[in-house]
Amino acid sequence: MAQPSYFITIAGNIGVGKSTLTTFLAQQLGWQPFLEGQAENPYLPKFYEDMQRWSFHSQIFFLSQRLQQHHRLLKQNGSVLQDRSVYEDAEIFARNLYVQDQMSQQDWQTYYLLYQTLSRLLRPPDLVVYLKASVPTLQRRIAQRGRHYEQAIAEDYLVRLNQLYDEWISGFKLCPVLTVDTNNLDYVQHDEHLQLIINRIQERLHGQDYLAL
Repeated sequence: MAQPSYFITIAGNIGVGKSTLTTFLAQQLGWQPFLEGQAENPYLPKFYEDMQRWSFHSQIFFLSQRLQQHHRLLKQNGSVLQDRSVYEDAEIFARNLYVQDQMSQQDWQTYYLLYQTLSRLLRPPDLVVYLKASVPTLQRRIAQRGRHYEQAIAEDYLVRLNQLYDEWISGFKLCPVLTVDTNNLDYVQHDEHLQLIINRIQERLHGQDYLAL
């Protein structure tokens, strides 16, 4: 009998460990990973010079890249793991620009209508694994991975993103969600922590009501 194919999205704030968990799960389960795209956003230099003027253009580029990835992974045979979703681009990062007055109300409404229309045409994941961490934990992990362009991320920015993530996930109804508090988990150094997450994912996929870890 053929094994069922699953589509799992790993969601969470900057530095929480999405890419690492996606890679480890793919290795352990033999599933296809889809990591965040590396295509350079041509609007970013202009965006950093004038956020209000270029935020809409930049977010449309990111949205188009995420939609293309979502479409590609749905064409794959077998189970797939996605590092960050199209939903997060809109509900977290674009929304944050609007809330912070870096995107006009008209641009936000146009962007969000486009996102809602296109996202309804996409098959949702079978499960979202939402990785949570406190801001001090995020800051420590960002420092440890040493990406120079992340070192200047402000604490209040991470706080706002955490709040937006919690608001988004509390109202997300397109598929089941497994919330994983990663503050006291280290699946890089401890295989048993990784196995615990794998067990919870498999139980959730089979209908067992584990909403959080």
